[in-house]
Amino acid sequence: MRASALLIIPVAVFLLIFAVWLRGLVVRALSRGRLLEEAAREEPTEATEAGSEEPGSLGRWLALAGYRSPQAPAIFVGTTVGMAIVGTIALLLVQRSGVMTLVARGVEAIPGDVGEIFMPAVVGGPWIILLILLCTPWLMVRSSRRQIVNEVEQDLPLVLELLATLSEAGLGFDAAIERVVSAQPVERPLTTELRGFQRETLSGRPRVEALRRMSRRLEVPSLTIFISAVVQAEQIGSGISDVFRRQAEDSRDRRRDRALNLAQSLPVKLLFPLVICFLPAIFVITLGPVFLQFFKLAESLMSRGRLR
Repeated sequence: MRASALLIIPVAVFLLIFAVWLRGLVVRALSRGRLLEEAAREEPTEATEAGSEEPGSLGRWLALAGYRSPQAPAIFVGTTVGMAIVGTIALLLVQRSGVMTLVARGVEAIPGDVGEIFMPAVVGGPWIILLILLCTPWLMVRSSRRQIVNEVEQDLPLVLELLATLSEAGLGFDAAIERVVSAQPVERPLTTELRGFQRETLSGRPRVEALRRMSRRLEVPSLTIFISAVVQAEQIGSGISDVFRRQAEDSRDRRRDRALNLAQSLPVKLLFPLVICFLPAIFVITLGPVFLQFFKLAESLMSRGRLR
């Protein structure tokens, strides 16, 4: 019981440090996500959808990842605390069962003092598992946010091309949006937000305000640029079809540049698995027998010295 009590103290300190670290990550992610300066200067509008709280809150971060239920912040905090409790209990059970002692003895039994190299990994293994459990909710929300951004970036060039073509054919803004929404998959984030934009305009909200609200709900850079151009065209009274065509061309250019950047970064990304995964295996296959003979020779020399 005394050993368990002594173990709870560092676990509690670790959880406190992790909570501070997680809060800092959330705040930095939200500060990078504020791309529309006009939205930052505006007075906060009434929250008609879940998750539209003050920027910087946990609900806002979850809403950008698609979790817009009023219970989303409570579920996230509860899940994080639950993971922390499960990880702490598992850590206590592993420490009390003596499994780590047996594993440590097995690692220490490796000849040639090789076990000392792997001993930090054996000692820190349970703590690494606890850290992974604590990071699981945050990683899931972050993955959901990335998926939404990627899907919007994929759908936006095609949507802009369709809007430009329909506008040049003589359709108005609302009619073009209706045609595009009816032709796109329902489950895509951009289509969902365009339907929300239609509902807001039909309910009497001004088009400019509805567009800005859609931009704040997604906060995707390319969509923010497009909405800013449309809002400017609405305010100065320029042709909307020209704006759609220019934005479609710019979106294609950005997509091509992004693909080129990904292709150029591929050799750098391949360097890590090459050095970590392939080269050690090659060294083990080529130099493993030599080191084994060296360890056997060293043990025989040490045993002869002891006998003398």
